[in-house]
Order: sequence, then C-alpha cells, then structure tokens
Amino acid sequence: MKEAMVTFFWEYSTLIVFLHVLSAVVWVGGMIAMRFAAHNAFLELEPPVRLARTAHALKRLFAIVSPFVVILIITAVLMAVGWGFRAASVDANGNVIDEAAFATYQLVHVKEAIWLIMALNLGAMILRRNKAQKKIDAGDFAAAKGLLGLIGKYMVPLNIILGVIAIYLGVTLRYSHA
Repeated sequence: MKEAMVTFFWEYSTLIVFLHVLSAVVWVGGMIAMRFAAHNAFLELEPPVRLARTAHALKRLFAIVSPFVVILIITAVLMAVGWGFRAASVDANGNVIDEAAFATYQLVHVKEAIWLIMALNLGAMILRRNKAQKKIDAGDFAAAKGLLGLIGKYMVPLNIILGVIAIYLGVTLRYSHA
C-alpha cells in the first residue's frame, strides 16, 4: 500500500501539491472573505434579516469549502508518505536516524494536527449554523444570534489563524528537502 502511494504521489506530485495548496487557499481564503468582507456588509442589515443572511452565507461557504477540506486531507497524506518524511527520520523500529529529518517529520505532525483541529472546528461551526437556522425558522432570533455570534467572533478567526500557520508550515516543509 505504501509503495503504491509513493508511486502514485511521484506520478502526480505536481497535481497533488496544486490541489493541496488550492484547497488551503479556498478554505482559508473563504473564511477571510466571510469574516472581513461579508460580515461587515451584514452589519448594515436589520437584525432578523442579518441573521438569516449570515446563516445562508455560512451554509454556502461550508458547502464550498467542505469538499476542499476532504481534498486537503487526502493530498496531505499522499504528500507525507510520498516525500518520505518518516523514512528519512526513523528506522523500521522507530529509532531516530537523522535529527534534522526527525525535526522536519515532527512539523508534518504539527501541520496535520492543525488541519485536524480546523476540520473539527468546521464541523462544530456547521452544527451551530444548522441549529441557528432552526432557531431563525422558529422566530427565536436571540438564540440564533448567540449561535451565530460565536462562529463569527471566535470559531472563524481561530480557523483563519490556524490556517495561516498551517500554510506557513507547508511552505517550510516544501522547501525542507530537494
């Protein structure tokens, strides 16, 4: 299985890296656009309309970014295996064979953990948005505001920060080997 992944990666490495970078750009860029462009535009609307528009915009954003999250995770695994970060840093028994390569391998895990946290946060945002939509439909705008407010104030900004860090780590990893 591993050899097949390595072969597949090297046959399609340019496409895989492109899809990975594109996925990160769409995901993080979409959140930046939502938080700093759409959010400010929604503030000009009356509260009931604002909540409905925000919930609708978030639904569309999540529908757009979700497939890219899946692509990002798949391409991340292909790149981690294909570039051989583990093989360059530890032997078959898990003993470190190269300290510098091991440090790089640890960065791979940090980046993977960041994307995982972001994906879990995205899942939580989707659930909150769906609950908020039910509250909006029922006319409970105060509850909807509380659900959506947390997304805009904390959850999206957290993913933006983590995403920028992950992108930086990706650039670092990309240039950590020839």
